[in-house]
Amino acid sequence: MRSHRPLLALTAAGAALTTALAAPAQAAEVPTAGVFYVQSAVTGLNAADNGGAVVQRNPKGNEDRQQWSLRSSGASYVLESTDTAGSCLGRSGGQARTVACAGADALWEITSTGTDQYRLKVPGADQYLTVGAKASGANYPAQLVVGGAGGPAAWYLTPVTSPVAPMPSQDRRTLDQVTFLTSHNAYANGVDGGFAPPFVNLVPNQTRGIDRQLTDGVRGFMLDIHQTSDGAILCHNSCTLVSRPVALWVDIQRMVDFLKRNPDEFVTVFLEDYVDPGVLRSELARVNGLSDVLYRPDQTGVRAKGWPRMADLIAANDRLLLFTDHSRSADQAAGLTRDSFGVMYQREWTVENYWSMGSGLGSSNWACYSRWYDANANIPLTAAAPPFRPLFVMNHFRDAGIASTAATDNTKLTDRAQRFCQPAARKKPNFLAVDHYDLGSPASAVATLNTYTY
Repeated sequence: MRSHRPLLALTAAGAALTTALAAPAQAAEVPTAGVFYVQSAVTGLNAADNGGAVVQRNPKGNEDRQQWSLRSSGASYVLESTDTAGSCLGRSGGQARTVACAGADALWEITSTGTDQYRLKVPGADQYLTVGAKASGANYPAQLVVGGAGGPAAWYLTPVTSPVAPMPSQDRRTLDQVTFLTSHNAYANGVDGGFAPPFVNLVPNQTRGIDRQLTDGVRGFMLDIHQTSDGAILCHNSCTLVSRPVALWVDIQRMVDFLKRNPDEFVTVFLEDYVDPGVLRSELARVNGLSDVLYRPDQTGVRAKGWPRMADLIAANDRLLLFTDHSRSADQAAGLTRDSFGVMYQREWTVENYWSMGSGLGSSNWACYSRWYDANANIPLTAAAPPFRPLFVMNHFRDAGIASTAATDNTKLTDRAQRFCQPAARKKPNFLAVDHYDLGSPASAVATLNTYTY
């Protein structure tokens, strides 16, 4: 199960918006009229109508009154709610409100900041739509306000229908353009060994072992590791009372051996990591051939140049990428950082949506928002520092891996990815993480996403 941890902030930017129809001359860079999410560049959350108040909400597709129709109105613009005709995103008394579209308080001057972000200015005043001030130890307030032109006044106008282009050829596509099938709690399969205490052990997240997962096309693996006297062990929540648990090095060895037999493949591992860095280093040192295939983005200029082409990674034999969700600051305090031996800190290289869609039964919550956004953290799904853009890990599973529920959820994976999570992140998911990957055909969702780029 994915857990929540405090994080460091990253700068926010975004993917390119398309332009088409002419807009008023003084704002030629504003996107064409259409339906958009008004999305904070600071929090990644969307402006939504909440009974007349305009508040920021977790991105939720066509739900929760978050979609706005942009059109010009003389020299200015209005943003009309797609849920309530004649009601526009405006302001009243220093707060963002929905107001009559025909009124002056509905008008905005929209200007580009030159970074695919926009400011919404009150005509004739030095006032802007903005996120309210963040109190210490709290989230940014939900209520949007009218205020100064600082960073919180930066917005994306994210198209509801994502702008896409055909996928580049095999020799041209980069790592961040590819989507991989990913198994959540891949080790919790009941085939390779025990993974949890009694009763919990009765509800595996997967029903096929790691070798079979690799054969079936799984290329991303989420693994929980706990520290015991035997080293880094794969267990769910705790290794206490677990019968026949598997050591981390055993599963990593399976992956390295697979890569040696299949020289054109690429594998990524995500560690939910509860071990000391020295223990993890010793565990990985037991894997024969790991250094031959280990990919080190921290040593190859990814932040300055962007992610490399898959063909170049294959040619260089850089084909196994290891991530940890552990804190860099905690490791620095311990005197040994994990990236010193090739395990990347996930928060520095990826974004990830919150891990649960709800319990294992009943309706699900499709909202797509950052796992790393709370009172102590601010890494929105839209985070980027061009030309570098974090890889997007999309979680699509429940609290409990009940097979019948996962089978149904997995049939909806493409829909959620394209209508909810892709606009929320302003990028295509790179890792589709599911329970019971063999049910509901999530591989078809991966195939669909691999036909285009955002």
